[in-house]
Amino acid sequence: MREGLKIAMMINGYYPRVGGAERQLGSIAPRLKSRGMDVHILTRRQPGLASYELVEGVPVHRLPVPGPKPVASFSYTLSAIALLLKIKPDILHAHELFSATTTAVAAKAILKQPVVVTTHSSGNFGDVKRLRNKLLGEQRLEIFRRSVDYFVTISNLISQELQATGVSSKKLVNIPNAVDTEHFRPLSSVQGQETRENLRRRLSLPPDAVIAIYTGRLSREKRPENLLEIWPQIYKVFPKSLLLMLGTGPQEQELKSKQSNGVKMLGNIKDVLPYLQVSDLFILPSWAEGLPVSLLEAMACGLPAVATAVGGTPEVLEDKITGLLVPTDDLPALEEAALKMLADLAMRKRMGQEGRKQVVERFSLEMAVDKLSELYERIAKEEGGKA
Repeated sequence: MREGLKIAMMINGYYPRVGGAERQLGSIAPRLKSRGMDVHILTRRQPGLASYELVEGVPVHRLPVPGPKPVASFSYTLSAIALLLKIKPDILHAHELFSATTTAVAAKAILKQPVVVTTHSSGNFGDVKRLRNKLLGEQRLEIFRRSVDYFVTISNLISQELQATGVSSKKLVNIPNAVDTEHFRPLSSVQGQETRENLRRRLSLPPDAVIAIYTGRLSREKRPENLLEIWPQIYKVFPKSLLLMLGTGPQEQELKSKQSNGVKMLGNIKDVLPYLQVSDLFILPSWAEGLPVSLLEAMACGLPAVATAVGGTPEVLEDKITGLLVPTDDLPALEEAALKMLADLAMRKRMGQEGRKQVVERFSLEMAVDKLSELYERIAKEEGGKA
């Protein structure tokens, strides 16, 4: 690999903001750096955060975004281009088809450097659909089709959506989301680790409860309210059941007001690993997804899952093999699947073990970093051939 290849990553949010795209990039960037690449993150500055800091050795530049959305986007683009002229990257890599991609394409016209774009979601809440609903969305899509050198897609469904807009299959590179399977692993596989019962006590969780867990943003597309709708009925059947909800978002206060017996909302938890390790079941009731990192993390920890069959979820979760898939917004089906799982310990263990095996084989972080490194190397060679 070419030493010192300089990559400028553009993304709307980054650490300490938590979300699938942010966590994924936060895991990959330091590993690219360890392979000799010079990675810079350009993101929007949020109140209370420094304009520049090193996060796991990776430079993070937080750019000003004052005023309403159109002004904020324009400000981000201008500030990013000015910074990119100083950084002089070899490759521009934008995340999501919005202001980050607009910025990368505008910068390409000035810097003459190739652009890679990763799309992170599909369906009604996906990148393509949302961009089309924005001002000049179709025109922006047309510009992106012409100007972006490669699109990284995290699921087959996203690849199909991009091709339906006219993007050539030659520009598509499938690199699924991935997790560190050495970090996210079952408690029983960690040598010298404390027992599950002791870890539950340390986390102030009942040692004898059957625990279901949700980790993710508390926002409409994730449908966390559906879990609160079904849980009173589940609690009647399993009085020792407990639903843990980890995460923050625009629905947080509304959901807290609907909290019932057997539900514990823990807010923003920086390290979800111990909570996954002491749980029995993962539940993801989303209305829209890309390829959910939270599901991969849970499966890597040996948890079976109940999830809605949206986005790339069916590419990860094999129905009746590693968990149960249900239709979106079908509360009776969601409730029935959760009850079935909670009632059958042997099934949970069997599905959890198979899920862990599949994530290790298909969605390990090192595999994703290998594929992305290979793409960058290919682009560098193609650019070298043009010189």
